[in-house]
Amino acid sequence: MSSGDIFDHETSVLESALALSESENASQADHQKLTKEYQKLLKTTRRIIKLSDKSEKRLTELSQEAQETNRQLEGLSTQLSKYLSPQLYQSIFSGNKAVARVSSRKKLTVFFADLCGFTTIAENLESEDVTEILNLYLGTMTEIALRYGATVDKYIGDAIMLFFGDPDTKGVKEDAIACVNMAMEMQRTLKDMQHHWHHHGLQEPLEMRIGIATGFATVGNFGSDLRLEYTAVGSGVNTASRLETAADNGDILMSFDTYSLVSDRIPCQEGETIHAKGLGMVRTFRPVSGDADLSSRLSLEIGDSMVNTDISQLTPAQLEAARASLEEAVEKLNLKIKEESAQESLL
Repeated sequence: MSSGDIFDHETSVLESALALSESENASQADHQKLTKEYQKLLKTTRRIIKLSDKSEKRLTELSQEAQETNRQLEGLSTQLSKYLSPQLYQSIFSGNKAVARVSSRKKLTVFFADLCGFTTIAENLESEDVTEILNLYLGTMTEIALRYGATVDKYIGDAIMLFFGDPDTKGVKEDAIACVNMAMEMQRTLKDMQHHWHHHGLQEPLEMRIGIATGFATVGNFGSDLRLEYTAVGSGVNTASRLETAADNGDILMSFDTYSLVSDRIPCQEGETIHAKGLGMVRTFRPVSGDADLSSRLSLEIGDSMVNTDISQLTPAQLEAARASLEEAVEKLNLKIKEESAQESLL
């Protein structure tokens, strides 16, 4: 029975009672009929109130269950966030990035780092010490990475893969500069942590190798419907990995593409050209820290070529020969510039 029916019934009973009270010919049967109608109305009202109380109780229970479910989801969300890069986590939960097997082509600056000889070190330590050392190292480096805006791709044992350019980017150049500055801060920080390693029984301080490369890569979700991994693949990723492998302990090697983006803001010097598996010959460059003595370094950039040398290592005869070569080169450049100017004037 609807609330409208109840109200109609109640109105009808009240009207009958009013008419009966005003009637002089009301019989006992009329009073009994009115009483039965009132009893019927009272019974219906009680049943509705009982149902209403049950409904209110159930709604309260559902509300409490919903609140508990929300608390559980918030807890799971917090735990899940620890398995994802903050940028990716925000993109997924804000709805900007779909959790599906999709990818895109972007220019990224990719970073690889690896602790030198950590596998051998770990074999001679207790598992608790290995865990503490590795967590301290990864935690410290990750804090630095996130401060510079890097996307944490994955940890591979004691190795770290990061990249700049997706899902957030400040532009290809600024991403590359941030990556190189981040790498230099990581190296400085690792050197400042020597007392931690002695505390855990390490005779020699930990050192890491770093490789950085800039290039186009396919970035997105890869895997199956049951298990997805957000990562980047491409030649830039492979180059960064090869550079990390080729770097000396405590060194940072970067590709020419990265160097060309950062060299006007970060002092750099060219290293040896290496043969990278699957990539051929790769020119390498390394950033020079601000406290390094650059007064004796000579850098010449001609087209896409770069010559770097430390003139403090040259003998007087070699210095004189270098000066003569440079003067001859300057004369040739001046002559070429005059020829180009003359041709432009004729046009």
